[in-house]
Formats: sequence, C-alpha cells, structure tokens
Amino acid sequence: MADFKTCSLDYFPENILIDILSYLSVRELVRSGRVCKRWRRLVKDQRLWRAVDLTEWKGVSSRMLWVLLRQYLGCGLRCLRLRGLLLSARAGAFLSKSWLQALASRCPRLRRLSLLHADLRGLQSCLLLPRTLQVLELRGCELPPGFFSQNSCSLAAADGPKAGDGVGGASAGAGKGPAQGPAVAIAIETLVVENVPSFTDQHLQSLASWRQLSRLELRDVIRVTAAGLRGGAPRGGAGGGGAGQDGPGGTLSGLRALELGNSGRPGSYTQMASLGLGEGWAGLEELTLGGREVGPGLLCVSRLRDLQRLRLRSCPLSEVQVLRSCRGLRGLRRLEFCEVTFQGHPRKQEEGEGEEGGEGGEEEEGGEEEGNPMPTLRRSLAALLPRCTLVFTHCSVTVPTD
Repeated sequence: MADFKTCSLDYFPENILIDILSYLSVRELVRSGRVCKRWRRLVKDQRLWRAVDLTEWKGVSSRMLWVLLRQYLGCGLRCLRLRGLLLSARAGAFLSKSWLQALASRCPRLRRLSLLHADLRGLQSCLLLPRTLQVLELRGCELPPGFFSQNSCSLAAADGPKAGDGVGGASAGAGKGPAQGPAVAIAIETLVVENVPSFTDQHLQSLASWRQLSRLELRDVIRVTAAGLRGGAPRGGAGGGGAGQDGPGGTLSGLRALELGNSGRPGSYTQMASLGLGEGWAGLEELTLGGREVGPGLLCVSRLRDLQRLRLRSCPLSEVQVLRSCRGLRGLRRLEFCEVTFQGHPRKQEEGEGEEGGEGGEEEEGGEEEGNPMPTLRRSLAALLPRCTLVFTHCSVTVPTD
C-alpha cells in the first residue's frame, strides 16, 4: 500500500506519458512543457506533432507561429491546420514568405496544409508553399490574382527572396535559373477550395500547369462560371493533353476527380458552373455534385464517357430526372445519393425487399426504409446499369398531398 502512495508520474515510462500527452491540444501541450525539464523534453517529441490543428486556438498570432516552428515543429509534422485573421479584429498579415520558407526547411515531411480565413494576398505565388505538399485546403481565404500560376514571373517572385536569404546561395544553386525550373514544380495532388470569393476562372485556368493535380473540389465558389469550367476541360483523349498543360491556354487533362458544390448562400446561386461539363471531360472518373449544382450538372453528365463514380448530395431529385441522366452512363460503377430528398408518388410505397443482395452495403445506415427509400428507382437503375452499385445515405421521400 505504501508503494501506491509514493507513486507519481515519474514512475511512468516515457511512451505511456507521450500517449497521455497526445490527447491534449496544442495550447495545452505548450503549457505542459513549462512544468519541468522532463515534461519539456517529452512535449518536444515529434510523435506529438504529426498532426497540428491550430484552428481552435483563436489567439494565435504570427509571433506565436514562429515560436511553435522554432521550438516544437520539426521533421515529424505531416498535417498542419491554420486559422488566419480575416475575421479577427487584429486583421493583417498572417503568413509571411520567411515563415513559409522556414516551414519547408524544418518540416520536410509535411504533406497536408489546411488554411482557414487566411489572407494570402501578400504572397505572389503558390510556389512559396512547401514543395512537399500533396493536399492543399483553402477555406474562406483571400487570394491574389496570379496565386496558382507557375509562369516565369511567379518563379522569379518565389526564388528571388530565397536566393537573397542564403549566404551566397551556392549550395542551393540560386544562380542557375533555368536548371531550377523542374525542381520548383507544384506536386499538389488534391486541391480543396471552399467559400473563397476571390477564386475566379483565371485561377481555374492557372491550375492547368499543376501536372500532379488529380482531384479538385470547388464548394461555394461564386465566381467560377460554366465558360471557365468549359475552358479547362480536356479536348479529345485523356492521354494526349499532357503537353498542353504548360501553356497559358492548357487544360486540366490530369484531373480524375471533380467536385462542384453550392449550398445556396447569398450570391452563390448566380452561377451554374456545372453546365460547363456539357463540353465533355476526357479522363474524368469521379464526379460529385452538391446543392444547386446538381440540376444543371445532371443535364450534362451523360457526356462524361469515362465517368465511373457519381455522387449527388444535398438536393431534391425526381426519379425521372435521375433515369434520364444515367441513361448514357454505361460505364458507371458506383452511384451515391447522400442527403437527397426524392419526390415520390402517392400511389404505392413499397418496402425494400433487398432483392439486389450484391448492393446491400447501403443497409449499414440503419433501417430498411432509409437504406432503400425509392424501391422503384432502385429497380429501374438496376435494369439500366446492371454493374453499378447503388448507395443511399440519409435520404428521404416527400409525397405531394394533392
């Protein structure tokens, strides 16, 4: 009994203590490092800094970012989420060139960067971001006009300060401008843009120079038009568009997954960008339509010959509307309905019989009525697309009273 009375945290192995500290937030971790020298050493363990979320820390400033980068963030960092100052009373510059360059140097394994309410107008180009990024998420941010461009002016803007910061720049080879071209190319594979009013057709066209970009998610982007989306669509075969990506009029020929969502915020209903899919998109395998973009998008989805996965969410739909759109999608392998309100008929409300056993994965949502809200639609789609898997998630049916 006496042994238990004298037991303290000093008796715990460091691995156990690190597991306990992993449940703390960043702010609590920094405070815990002030307890003693041992705790300070444990808090600096890179296993605690693999995924850092600073969006809940409202008082974080650029000065605090430097403290975190110099004392805690290191080679263990994989994912970083930051909240800017656009909605703060202390509005101003949040991310600087020097901090981003230091982040790329100290965190060579950073793969995912998520920015919320960040003002990026002080950065000339996306080339200032760490070159190891694979996923970039921009939510509620402000962008400069040429942020996504990789032309010669953007390269000079990104490499100029870098060469000046080094002592002579001999080790980096800053004096060899042309040799640095391939090394500075953006390697981002997934780009998420949500509620960014400054994102325009010009930004969309600039993404043609991102050779590795395979997934693009645009949600509540009110200044992207059908003409802009049509201009980014590859013409002809998917394999032949790689050479045209580097030019100013290039296309997004490497894109394999596209999401267009519109939740109906004020002003967001003025554009119907999904109408740009009517041009056809060679190589596009996955498409997600949400909100007000579902109706216009279904009018054009039959032209996507390479489409394999289609997801519709947060919208009202009718059975006839779905069947007309899917009639030309013979290669479709998966069709998902998420939070869709179907317009039913007052005649017969059948219970799902589960006749398509191979497509029963959707029954996990709980309850047969929720997993199969439209039995007649399921049977029609099964006959139209026999190799397609159907998934209904949190869907409902409204039946008109008259």
